[in-house]
Amino acid sequence: MGETMRAAVLREVKTKVKIERLPIPEPGPGEILVKVAACGVCHSDLHAVDGDWTPGPNLPLIPGHEVTGHVAGIGAGVTGFAQGDTVGVPWMWSACGRCESCLAGMETVCRDGEATGYSKPGGYAEYLLARADFVARLPKNADLLGVAPILCAGVTTYRGLKRSNARPGQWMAVLGIGGLGHIAVQYAVAMGMRVAAVDIDPKKLALAKKLGAEVLVDARQEKPVSALRKATGGGAHGAVVAAVATQAFEQSIGMLRPGGTVVFLGLPGGKADELRTSIAAISGRELSVRGSSVGTRLDLEEAVAFALRGTVAAKIETAPLARANDVLDRMRQGKIVGRVVLKIA
Repeated sequence: MGETMRAAVLREVKTKVKIERLPIPEPGPGEILVKVAACGVCHSDLHAVDGDWTPGPNLPLIPGHEVTGHVAGIGAGVTGFAQGDTVGVPWMWSACGRCESCLAGMETVCRDGEATGYSKPGGYAEYLLARADFVARLPKNADLLGVAPILCAGVTTYRGLKRSNARPGQWMAVLGIGGLGHIAVQYAVAMGMRVAAVDIDPKKLALAKKLGAEVLVDARQEKPVSALRKATGGGAHGAVVAAVATQAFEQSIGMLRPGGTVVFLGLPGGKADELRTSIAAISGRELSVRGSSVGTRLDLEEAVAFALRGTVAAKIETAPLARANDVLDRMRQGKIVGRVVLKIA
């Protein structure tokens, strides 16, 4: 093509991203080129930029994995897509489709899987490449700014709620009412669960109440475990932890009623990534502690359908690509209520 695009590029971890001009990439076999309309800013982007995880991201990196946009180029062998089609690109850039995990319906943990905005260039750019088989198809009239967070925060919380095995009418505790948590509250309500929200920020708890949470627990003002157990008549049947504080993960186990399941979604990173808990409580009360990572393509399709029907909507504010570093700084300080979406096109 020979044309160039603007992109926010990370050259070294623990540094700021810089706006650069790069060549627009050409789609290879099985790939599509996406002209980016919007990209949500996720806490995982912060972990990538700050080098919190091992292995680290592929550098130089263009972060971002909550991407919406339009098909601008089609690689060899791609069928079912036309120029201008509206699509969403999630964290899961690809999975091999052949390994034991993929064959068992757990492509989210494929050993050879690639990640958008981590091992592959992401959506803090005017264009990106995506594997055609792994993108979400969106209707022409979709709100591309509003749908962007559903591609990670949405699908991740939706899968986590499913993995808790909680049923309609049962109590679901949501710990951390941030980018993921405020969406988790909405999915849980839409799935017929009763929601108890836990956070340390009164503004975030007020948002949870507005979104349908019946019980609010301010973990700074009261003992969260006993407060939640009392308010729910013995504890939650299920819990999802969307916080990044280790304490929240430890407390979530104590919030469960016998036979309950907690699903870990948030990722503290760095030294905070270890857990102290009571083995006797887990065994004696037959509790389950599960992990959940992003979502499969089916989870993505289901999660997006909730949003397109209007039963789930991310609370968003927008920012230009040039302000990416400011947004990441605000996220470091825990000052974002809801989700910030970078408006690219």
